[in-house]
Amino acid sequence: MAELLTETSLISSFHGDTQNHLHNPRVSVVPKSYSFGYGSKRFPSLKVKSQALRSSTLSSDFHGKKLVFRVNRASSPNRANSQLRPSIVSQLTSRIGKVQKWWEKGIQPNMREVTSAEDLVDSLLKAGDKLVIVDFFSPGCGGCKALHPKICQLAEMNPDIQFLQVNYEDHRSMCYSLNVHVLPFFRFYRGAEGRLCQFSCTNATIKKFRDALAKHTPERCSLGPTKGLEEKELLALAANKELNFTYTPKAKPKPVQPAHEEDLVAEEAAPYSEPLTLPSFTSNSDVSKDRALATSGR
Repeated sequence: MAELLTETSLISSFHGDTQNHLHNPRVSVVPKSYSFGYGSKRFPSLKVKSQALRSSTLSSDFHGKKLVFRVNRASSPNRANSQLRPSIVSQLTSRIGKVQKWWEKGIQPNMREVTSAEDLVDSLLKAGDKLVIVDFFSPGCGGCKALHPKICQLAEMNPDIQFLQVNYEDHRSMCYSLNVHVLPFFRFYRGAEGRLCQFSCTNATIKKFRDALAKHTPERCSLGPTKGLEEKELLALAANKELNFTYTPKAKPKPVQPAHEEDLVAEEAAPYSEPLTLPSFTSNSDVSKDRALATSGR
């Protein structure tokens, strides 16, 4: 009977403490452990544990309100990755797009890449008396890549010279029609003289390029129209079906004959005329004979 009274007193005191805890939630009234003895055995009270759990719910700030849990989807790893992926892809593509190719690095204002056969022909004709250097290269050519920085330096040192770049991979058919089969390959053009020279050189033989540049750099005045590509090269480009290029051959001028040959031709072409009758020539003896005959007749 004493043990039952003790248990009821503990439970009543526990309810009193929980009511105090509602007014002062900072004070913890839940005991760490309660145990009751019955005879020689002692065991924890399940009722006290349930009361302790119930008191912990009563001590919360919600006071029976409905709990609403919100999940921040942006904080989830999958959501974050899905939002970051477009930005990362756009940044990568922008960075890749800004990366220059080796033949685009160091380009000077007087350097330009040819876009077609017609562009090459028009550029040479519009250059006038200016020296034009055509640079044939390939992206996969190691010699072209090694020589490119020096060509850019020479272009910077000679702003009056026009450099035209022809990508062999993009214009393979045009290069074939122009008989370009070795890379890197260079051609020099100027005014009415047309093609001045052509050669192939590498980084080790750059002296060949420098010598040709020094020889043809001085300004010259052409006495005729700009020539550009040769006639047979223009015909080869026009005959190439893979190129959208048309060319009308120029009419060949008539050969000019020397003056004495023209006279001979005129004489041969003149109509036939009868020979002129010339007056007969008489000697003094014939005249004396005529006089004698005339007097004897009288």
